Amino acid sequence: MAWRDGKASARKLVLFMASIVIGIAAVVSIQSFGDNLKKNISVQSKSLMGADFIIDSKRPANKRVIEIMDSLGGAQAKEINFPSMATFVAKGSSKLVQIRGIEGGFPFYGEIDTDPKEAAIQYQENGAALVDATVMLQLGVVPGDSIKVGEVTLPIAGAINSIPGSSSVFSSIAPAVVIPYRFIEDSGLIQQGSRLEYEYYFVAAPELDLEAMDKTLNPILDAEEADLDTHFSTSRNLGRRYDNFGKFLNLVAFIALLLGCVGIASAVHVYIKSKLPNVAVLKCLGATKRQTFLIYLTQIAVIGFLGGLMGTVVGLLLQQGFPIILEGLLPVEVKISLAPQAIFMGLSLGVLMSVLFALYPLMGTLYVSPLQALRIGNGNANASKLSGILVSGSIFIFIFLFSLWLLRDWRYALAFVGGILITFTVLAAVAHFLMRGIKLYFPSTWSFTARQSLLNLFRPQNQTLILILAIGVGTFLISTLYFTKDLLLSQASLENGADSPNMILLDVQSEQREAVAGTIRENDLSVLDDIPIVTMRIQELKGTAVNEIRKDTTSKVRRWILNHEFRVTYRDSMTASESLESGNWVKEVMPGKEIPISVSDNFARDALVSLGDKIIFNVQGVIMDAKVHSIRAVDWSRMQPNFTIVFPKGVLENAPQFRVLTTNAPNTTIAAKLQRDLVRKFPNISILDLRQILTVIEGLLNKISWIINFMAFFSILTGIIVLLGAIRTGKYQRIRESVLLRTLGARSIQIMQITALEYLYLGVLGSLSGILLSLVSSQFLAWWIFDAPFVPSTVPFLILFPGIVMLVLIIGLTNSRSVITSPPLEVLRREGN
Repeated sequence: MAWRDGKASARKLVLFMASIVIGIAAVVSIQSFGDNLKKNISVQSKSLMGADFIIDSKRPANKRVIEIMDSLGGAQAKEINFPSMATFVAKGSSKLVQIRGIEGGFPFYGEIDTDPKEAAIQYQENGAALVDATVMLQLGVVPGDSIKVGEVTLPIAGAINSIPGSSSVFSSIAPAVVIPYRFIEDSGLIQQGSRLEYEYYFVAAPELDLEAMDKTLNPILDAEEADLDTHFSTSRNLGRRYDNFGKFLNLVAFIALLLGCVGIASAVHVYIKSKLPNVAVLKCLGATKRQTFLIYLTQIAVIGFLGGLMGTVVGLLLQQGFPIILEGLLPVEVKISLAPQAIFMGLSLGVLMSVLFALYPLMGTLYVSPLQALRIGNGNANASKLSGILVSGSIFIFIFLFSLWLLRDWRYALAFVGGILITFTVLAAVAHFLMRGIKLYFPSTWSFTARQSLLNLFRPQNQTLILILAIGVGTFLISTLYFTKDLLLSQASLENGADSPNMILLDVQSEQREAVAGTIRENDLSVLDDIPIVTMRIQELKGTAVNEIRKDTTSKVRRWILNHEFRVTYRDSMTASESLESGNWVKEVMPGKEIPISVSDNFARDALVSLGDKIIFNVQGVIMDAKVHSIRAVDWSRMQPNFTIVFPKGVLENAPQFRVLTTNAPNTTIAAKLQRDLVRKFPNISILDLRQILTVIEGLLNKISWIINFMAFFSILTGIIVLLGAIRTGKYQRIRESVLLRTLGARSIQIMQITALEYLYLGVLGSLSGILLSLVSSQFLAWWIFDAPFVPSTVPFLILFPGIVMLVLIIGLTNSRSVITSPPLEVLRREGN
């Protein structure tokens, strides 16, 4: 019976199926690609690292670390890396790069991909350098040209296309330059304050259990200010990083699926209402409640399965393009293969969500009386309140459980469900109050076409609610993404004033301070900041030695607090990016007195310290007792030097230190000249041009937002399909209205105007509600997450709003055109057939 009835209603049922195809395609494509990415990262983890495991440290390996490395058979290769300015001699230009001095056979897995190929093999023997390919292309440098690193000048052997251990995002700020290890000492760049990293590469014996070794040696190495990373841990960390982004995209795709399910619920409601007379006849012939219910439940389940199957196929095809879309953001080359979990999920989601969202209208078949076959009209066949509550509860429980499976955190899952509920409730309330408002304050003086178009919004079997939901949710998603992107960019923006730094000079030695400042002034620029930096580590925290805290597995102190080499400063006032949260700011202390320090709020949280707590620092071999005297809120998003720990004046003046100077270069020409002058005179100085960094950040955010918008497009596309389905299912009602109006003398142009105005109202109200809702949510994000002022983007208002309104209008008129332009008798005959 389900088959026979389904064949007769195939066209209507196809629209039900189409509602969920796009949502399932989105979920399956993201889930499948995520599984493939994790698998590829795991398989290529050795190639990413270039070895089985590495031991790294911020300082040369001490005696204990050397003993541990010897017990492991000794390092097969070693590296020292640090950021520094490099000069390309032939071009006379300078750039911040990441110097990597390598000795030995690194990499042992994967390869240094260079052009020409032999450069990667011969550079150590020939005493040459390898330079990032993008930099060479940008500056017009070719193999054979020279690069000056500190006091050393080397020929360039080739261009680096890729190298293990290099992050593509960081490389865009400080591109890699590889040189033989033996030239590092001669470069003169290893000085006080240099941000050095020493890495020792190992190839593990086949019988060595890397996971067990990691658990055993890491605590020991932590105590010696070193760290052990295996290719397994690198794989997990990378997978986790991309997994978080995948979870977000999955939620965006899941919203598209939910929107499609709302379309199913609406379409099934209209479909079942038209089938109630058939149900009454079946009951007259002896069919039971259960049988009639199962007939239509079977139809919906089969349609859901077919929709899931089509969505899964589309999703698997769609993921083939993801490696191209995500080029430059992925750490590995992704080889696409079938992901059984994603396929099973797509098929099961199709059936489960179709049935869940169709269940409430389907329950109407249970309450149809056999006598209804003889009555005029459909009568009352509504489900009981209890059954409605149970079905609604089941839907929200499923949404919560699915969100929990995606996010792995019940609080985030609950927040997601709450956000969905609020969004849908607000949009439903807008539709409800619109219809109620039109009834109460109907503009009876308006023209006939305007009045009739308003009446259509609350006529029997109207589609106002479903269309506003479909349009509003899609608009809400894309608008929120635009507003959030603007928030992120504003966080990283530079202030334009002449007193706002846009160039930061790092690693300036104390004896170079006056000469560097003089060079800045020679270029008609002023020194904005002259900040002293002293390096130190925490030795004791609230009376407990750091080594003891490391061994305490129950300690809640964050690991970075215990292992970090802090770069602190001293001054007598706070900066514009700081505000006092608690305690008192101390400007200066006399020697021999208790040392009052100020810590940032994030340091206080992670170190579990509060006002009055004592911290003992090891300042390059000198022990110093300090006490937390104030806690500051720091705006880390401002692109200027900020500090977690600040000492008062009178304590650190005689400690070994270096300086950070800042200036403002009004344009790139002056900035480039200043860089050339500084690098020529002071090769050890690193220069951060914040405008270049901001360009990299903006490009990265643009790429990410493009991907997110691509996923949000699924919501709009689903909304369009739901819109088409809603218009098609209400088409018969419109035919009757059109025939009646034309019989009463209405002209085709009037009916066209009525239809156009109705869809114009729905398009304007739905898209405007979505944009306004996204404005509110973005403002909350600005307050609670970003702690920044929110200036809305104009794109949703100038492009998205009119675009969606026109789209709704075109779809509505296109689908109604045949009804409007055909003679009444022809329409009735065609629909009757």
